Amino acid sequence: MSYSLKDLRPVYVVGIGWHRYQRLSETPYVALGLHAIRQSLADAEIDWPVVDTSYVGTGYLGMAPGLPMLRYLGAIGRPLVHVENASASGSAAFRHACIEVAAGMADIALAVGVDKPDAAHRVATGVSNLADDAIAFFTHYALLMDQYVQKHAVKPQDIALVAVKNHRNGSLNPHAHRQQERSLDEILGGKRVAGSLTPLQCCPVGEGAAAVIIASETAIKRLSIDPSRAIRVAASVARSECAGLDGPADVRLTQDTMVEVLQQAGLKPQNVDVLEVHDAFTIEELQYVEAMGFCNPGEAVHLLKEGAFEIGGQMAVSTSGGLIAMGHPVGPTGIGQIAEITKQLRGEAGLRQHKGAKVGLAQMIGNGPMCYAHVLQRP
Repeated sequence: MSYSLKDLRPVYVVGIGWHRYQRLSETPYVALGLHAIRQSLADAEIDWPVVDTSYVGTGYLGMAPGLPMLRYLGAIGRPLVHVENASASGSAAFRHACIEVAAGMADIALAVGVDKPDAAHRVATGVSNLADDAIAFFTHYALLMDQYVQKHAVKPQDIALVAVKNHRNGSLNPHAHRQQERSLDEILGGKRVAGSLTPLQCCPVGEGAAAVIIASETAIKRLSIDPSRAIRVAASVARSECAGLDGPADVRLTQDTMVEVLQQAGLKPQNVDVLEVHDAFTIEELQYVEAMGFCNPGEAVHLLKEGAFEIGGQMAVSTSGGLIAMGHPVGPTGIGQIAEITKQLRGEAGLRQHKGAKVGLAQMIGNGPMCYAHVLQRP
């Protein structure tokens, strides 16, 4: 018999924090992570010793990087789990921290993502793959973009409007890697990465950190945490590829994951107010919005042009700036999505606030592929 979060005790995000996503620097990853963790503790108004368990999501840092980082907060002997799950590392860390609190094995959990990408290579499997040297990520998504353009009779510059929107949102976000608003001409200008893809339509991979504190209702009462700023984690789903999927695996996987996560939360697509997606490339945002059931295939471009996905529109997509502007340091990315949605549902997002936001959804794809989805809801 399988269980979901709705079958267990309620869990809430009560603290959030970031270290800005940025270009690689001389700052040690320990300093990046500690900055985000301390922010999240201060936001929740709790002290480190009350944290029962910690999950650290990373993609590039090697073995047990959380130990030297958390030691600076104080060695308190509590459980520590390291999670590596490609782009979904942070999302996986968050999910399992929620499960531990929901199951009653902990009252307060920390989920932190931190990374400093380098030139590390994927470990060889010993099994050859004919496409390894032929198709890079950006080539794959350039081909998907071309396919979408041909199938739905739209223009490449229409898809580039995703980047215009997300760079504008990123310009309002002090934690974003890219904080400059860009015109369509700027987005389309310069060299091509592959096909119609330009650099400003692709996510920057730098360094940074994000952290969230998860708490039970018992802990919220015991520690006098402000319940008005506690955001319920209403549903959590994780899936990986399976045989027989038609079309791009990550798109079909997203479709199946969204059906399950919304069903768990007892919601429909039209109930979602803010959405953070894995928009490493512009075409992904459109494909995932359609796969999630927010509109029919081919309609996302038209809704985008009408302003439906803007802050203040029908549903605000990538208010943080998305991976395209917020950045994609890998380990922190999924946790940063949760922190952004929490900020929106609290009504604390300032100039990028989507008015009246009550329900948020975070979707993250990990190389494999894997898909993680979380629904957050204002009580």
